[in-house]
Amino acid sequence: PQHYLEAVASYASQIDDLILLITVLVGFWFLAAEGVFFWLCFRYRRRAGEQAGYVTGDEKHPKSIITWCHGLVLVCDVFIIIGAINVWVTVKQRLEPAEETVRIVAQQWGWAFYHPGPDGRLDTADDIKVVNELRLRQGTTYNYELGSLDVLHSLSVPVFRLKHDAIPGRIVRGWFRPERTGSFDIQCAEMCGIGHGLMPARVVVEPAGEHAAWMQSHSAVVQARN
Repeated sequence: PQHYLEAVASYASQIDDLILLITVLVGFWFLAAEGVFFWLCFRYRRRAGEQAGYVTGDEKHPKSIITWCHGLVLVCDVFIIIGAINVWVTVKQRLEPAEETVRIVAQQWGWAFYHPGPDGRLDTADDIKVVNELRLRQGTTYNYELGSLDVLHSLSVPVFRLKHDAIPGRIVRGWFRPERTGSFDIQCAEMCGIGHGLMPARVVVEPAGEHAAWMQSHSAVVQARN
């Protein structure tokens, strides 16, 4: 299906499907309620020579109709709840085994991304640090470690359908698997100060060969500095 915003992460389509389900169910009941409302306005409009009836709400027939409608709405709610729990567990509760790990650090007002160097481990001398650009390999499952150096920030990658708060003093973890190549926006979705609107970054998803070449070139720069 076509989306206004491309779905790039592996779980993005699940989130889109959940939103579509909510839209369809809520939209149906909205249209049904509005239809009944306007039909009642027309059906029981004022007519010459007819007195208005007095309805207390205790009559059996109207109460049974309302009860049935309530029951059907609750059935729809169950489907929404099941879908929401399934998405929540997939995205937030279940940390997929990492093929690679990256560290993401927010601060006023920019992003720093750390990749492990040739040794495959973070916090070593060959770590690769890039400012405001996250480079990822297509089809690879990443775990990320997200933190903040100062105030609350929020990592937002719309094409991943990902939003995760960066909290000072804490490391929060999550995962994503980019499936499509391209260059996409990263935003801060938490008001973090006067430069909040000037805190954009990019995520670049590239094929394995291009990513390997990028890693090799940046590893060479790190080695030269050391």
